[in-house]
Amino acid sequence: MGIGRATETAGVVERLRRLVTLETPSLDPVASAAIADLLGGWFQQAGARVETIPGPAGTHLRLEAAGDGVGEPVLLVGHSDTVWPVGTLAGQVPWSVAGDVVRGPGVYDMKSGLMVMLAALERLRGTAHRPVRIIIVSDEEVGSPTSQELIRAGLDGVAAAIGFESPHPDGALKVGRRGSSRVRLSVQGKAAHAALDPAAGVSAIDELVDQLIEVRRIVGTAGGAGEVLCNAGTISGGGRANVVPDRAECELGLRFLDAGTEREVLDRLRGLRPVRPGARLAMELASHRPAWAAGPADRALAASIGATAAALGRPVGARPAAGAGDTNLIGALGVPTVDGFGPRGGGAHAADEHVLLSSLLERIDLLVAVLRR
Repeated sequence: MGIGRATETAGVVERLRRLVTLETPSLDPVASAAIADLLGGWFQQAGARVETIPGPAGTHLRLEAAGDGVGEPVLLVGHSDTVWPVGTLAGQVPWSVAGDVVRGPGVYDMKSGLMVMLAALERLRGTAHRPVRIIIVSDEEVGSPTSQELIRAGLDGVAAAIGFESPHPDGALKVGRRGSSRVRLSVQGKAAHAALDPAAGVSAIDELVDQLIEVRRIVGTAGGAGEVLCNAGTISGGGRANVVPDRAECELGLRFLDAGTEREVLDRLRGLRPVRPGARLAMELASHRPAWAAGPADRALAASIGATAAALGRPVGARPAAGAGDTNLIGALGVPTVDGFGPRGGGAHAADEHVLLSSLLERIDLLVAVLRR
């Protein structure tokens, strides 16, 4: 490794350390503002115009790098929040660098992806390159409830979009993603003594159980067998064994391959009605990312990036992914899109979260080549 490359690598690792050791759980406005300030300063030094957008969930960033000013910009999309609570660094996921493996909370999902964007812009500064727009949101891990409109607005006039979530394990890009919706079912019943006067009560838990059986039927008959994934992620209700419970709720995680099945299932869930007289049922769509089925323009973009990667001697494939992210919305709106431009690694949302430094450097090289004239 040459002196220049070694110096760049050391700088990338040090700034990645600063990002990772600044713990930024979702919905922490103070931590979000701090990392937005840090990133904004770095991107400004790299020649980008920086706009900070504070909100109730945290601070988003919109960045513009004019390049040579020719043509429509390419949109780069990432997020600064992680699933990890403050204190994780001092506990189960400490920062460490051991050879090619870099560990820490959020290093893979997706602070290393942010470093790919930053390092590429630094290397491109002063050269002829495509205009670049960057949106970094602060609430992706909780469904982007406050940033979807920012993303929609950021699509104005762009030629294509690249997401910096992690790739497939072999480094392949992600072209097409399952739709993802979080649905909250809430039941209001009526409390009563479970032995002295049970008939006077309406069990919210029994009602919820019956509703969940109906949910399974809806999911199992929609869009073809096995096409819809449904996970009852949380369930709660009641208080005492001798009291008929007057409340219960659950949160469902639903995944869809196509928009038609997605609409069908959500419409049928909205149409659920109580089984028991006196029970009240509410369905709330807590978050929603539409299904993104890859089209010809997405595949053409992936092929173009793949050809650039092959020219660098590092071929990169592309295929659909099960997980959802901010590129769901972008791809579903018809903008040519790929995701998974972050480096290889593993352990997203798990205690063995890590990224491969060699892959991070390769992704920087590839992004530079994609954006350079």
